Amino acid sequence: MLTRVWTGPVSPDWTIRVGRDEPAAAFDPRWAEADDRTLVAICLAGRREAFDVLVERHRRQVYQLCYRYVGNHEDAADLAQDAFVRAFKGLKGFKGESSLATWLYRIAVNVCLNRLALKTPKSHPLELVGPADRVDVRAERPDVALLRDERAAEVRAAIRQLPPKQRATLVLRIYHDLPHEEIAAILGGSVGAAKANLFHALANLKKLLR
Repeated sequence: MLTRVWTGPVSPDWTIRVGRDEPAAAFDPRWAEADDRTLVAICLAGRREAFDVLVERHRRQVYQLCYRYVGNHEDAADLAQDAFVRAFKGLKGFKGESSLATWLYRIAVNVCLNRLALKTPKSHPLELVGPADRVDVRAERPDVALLRDERAAEVRAAIRQLPPKQRATLVLRIYHDLPHEEIAAILGGSVGAAKANLFHALANLKKLLR
């Protein structure tokens, strides 16, 4: 079970107890210096408390991704919690082909997309289709200053009106500064599709923020 303890409005703290009926073993201080792949191996070898270190290391970014996607703290905390539970249960599926952070982002984005799929119509009015591999995204820079001002309620509200994949692409690119190649891997599409989603997301935001 994953237990959440709040310490602030945008930075939840988590205590992890995943599938433990017995008292947790003593924390090994060397784990704080271990890399993610080493901690995954330790966890899979039976030291489940090593997963606590991974959560502590990545919880802020996963939570912020979920918050920027759904726009409220309670839902973001639930989604982040779900993402870590799924990550723990599926830890054997982490093959090290990407960083653990990318793998966790993929899980968190899928959790968010699944949640939104229950609320979003199949045909979204802002869904744009175009030649993905020909989109020029060089014009994205002028929008960054506005989008990074997350204190602006109208910006957050506009982001929540974007189609799910446009929203995910924009959050990953602008707020988490991921390259298009990594976004494509997270969303399961091509680099061209990632660029197109960002291009259309920025175009739609301009319309929504007029």
